[in-house]
Order: sequence, then structure tokens, then C-alpha cells
Amino acid sequence: MATIAYEDLTPGRTFDLGEVKVDRAEMLAFAERFDPQPFHLDEEAGRNSVLGGLCASGWFTASLWMRGYVDHVLADSTSQGSPGGNELAWLAPVFPGDVLQLSMEVNSQRRSQSKPNLGLVEITGTADRDGERVLRFTFVAMFGTRDQN
Repeated sequence: MATIAYEDLTPGRTFDLGEVKVDRAEMLAFAERFDPQPFHLDEEAGRNSVLGGLCASGWFTASLWMRGYVDHVLADSTSQGSPGGNELAWLAPVFPGDVLQLSMEVNSQRRSQSKPNLGLVEITGTADRDGERVLRFTFVAMFGTRDQN
């Protein structure tokens, strides 16, 4: 039986999703494949941009957060996916070598009216660098209840 189910995701509960160091090679490989903007690929272009240096794609940063969420919550849970979210904010650029602290907070929860063994949980995910928030987003996750029969 999974350790984390809908009933465990009560409003106000927070989860430490660990920390991750931004690897330059991974960051560049991601940018080359998915977000090939010059400031994500080239040092000089990054320095000449408003971002101030070669920086990670926001989508890469969100992917780092997602890995922490999978490792610390979803891998041992009753997760049933997500129908989406309503906020995504890249609050500061992320650079190679940055160490990000990843976390999440449960905002609200409710049982599905059409599927009583399913709960919907609103979550805010964040990434911080040295106390500065660099990523924030809010989404709904679906988790099975403990009485899924």
C-alpha cells in the first residue's frame, strides 16, 4: 500500500523535496532540445540579455522541481496525475551551479463528486536559491483515497 494518499495531503502540510544543483551540461542539453533561445545556449548572449548570464530555461527549472516531487511524494503515493494548474511564475533567472531548495505546500483538498475514491489537491510548488524564490506554481493533483476498492 502506498505511503501517501489523499487523506495525508491536508491543507497547510508542506513537503521538503530536497535540493538540486543545476548542472550546466544538463541545462544546455535541455535548452538545445526544448528551448533553444540564445540566452539559454550561449554565454555571451546570456550576458547581453536582461538575464545577465547564461541561464536555465524556466521549463528546465520546473523539470528539476518535478523530479523532486516524484522522488519525495509521487513514487510512493496513490497519484492519479494532474488536470493542470493556474499559475506558473519564473521569478528570477537560474544559473549553472545554483543550488535550489525544492518544496511544496498543500493549499486545499476536496473529494471528487463523480469519483468518490479520488481526491483533488491544490498544491503550490516552489524552488528557492539562498532564500530567494526563483520558481512558484500552483496546480491540482489527483490522488486516490485509502479506501479505493
